[in-house]
Amino acid sequence: MIGIGTLVNTGAIVGGGIAGYFFGSRLKERHQSTLNMACGVSVLFIGIAGTMAGMLSADGSVISSGRAMFIVIALALGALIGEIINLEDAFERFGEWLKIKTGNAKDKDFVNAFVTTSLTVCIGAMAIVGSITDGITGDWSILGTKAILDFIIVMVMTCTLGKGCAFSAIPVFLFEGSITLLATFLRPIMTDAAMNNLSLIGSILIFCVGINLVWGKKVRVANLLPAVVIAVAFAFLPFST
Repeated sequence: MIGIGTLVNTGAIVGGGIAGYFFGSRLKERHQSTLNMACGVSVLFIGIAGTMAGMLSADGSVISSGRAMFIVIALALGALIGEIINLEDAFERFGEWLKIKTGNAKDKDFVNAFVTTSLTVCIGAMAIVGSITDGITGDWSILGTKAILDFIIVMVMTCTLGKGCAFSAIPVFLFEGSITLLATFLRPIMTDAAMNNLSLIGSILIFCVGINLVWGKKVRVANLLPAVVIAVAFAFLPFST
């Protein structure tokens, strides 16, 4: 059945949020701080691994790097578009609305928890590739694997950031569900080159999320999201091959 992957992933995030909420109350502040740091470092290395996989190539015993110009162009244009649209503020406004509607108006950390976790579990090629595969073939194994990872990540983040993390299930459901429904139309667009570009830029954005987790909010990651669209479009330019 098409769409099971989105439902499983959404359920895992809610479950991770619930587990983290009840378990987190038993942790001391220093435990929560260390867990938050560990989660941030993990996200950093996930981003680094994906970025290196996209930049490095091996020719015999020689390893070389490339695609620096592509990264600069995609991120610069994406940042410009993102700042004009101001996606970060849109995320935060939605978080504020959720905070009030869910009776958490006094929770000062709710919006930060919601935005940070939403970006962590939404960004990346795994969500997009998994949703496309689910929509086209009904194979939800990729999203199933992502669900396990998201359960752990959201549980840890809820322990340290608060219950706003669990509500990241809403944008994940909308994001993955929309891509699954549109998968038939996306199939001819998502070539191998487009997927490679998406994976590379997505991994860099994941790294930026890790920076915010470890050192506090330093990067407006949501305003860099248009870079993913730029990356896919770049694959169809004649000089990109």
